[in-house]
Amino acid sequence: MRARRQRMNRSDYLTDALTVLSEWTRDGVQLRRELACDDSQHAALTERIKVAADTLRIQPNIRRTNGHTQICLGDRDGDALTDGEVTLAARIEDFYRTVTDTQPANP
Repeated sequence: MRARRQRMNRSDYLTDALTVLSEWTRDGVQLRRELACDDSQHAALTERIKVAADTLRIQPNIRRTNGHTQICLGDRDGDALTDGEVTLAARIEDFYRTVTDTQPANP
């Protein structure tokens, strides 16, 4: 019989993950991020976020204000941030880099 592998403390895992997501602001049990992008980038970003959020069964709050996209993950009434919300925040960072990449593709 194999010995059970010790799992890392969940709060330590989330704390480590949040340090990597330095542009995100933690407000109690919510994560917030404001991204500068034009309307077409906002549309592309929102579509990608919706697909990932549906997969993770998360309902992000996404708003467009003054040339910025504001994203809020987490429920104000929730107990704590979930692994899925932190995962979605990381994916949003990747999506943002993809939709705002202005470098031409290599031939």
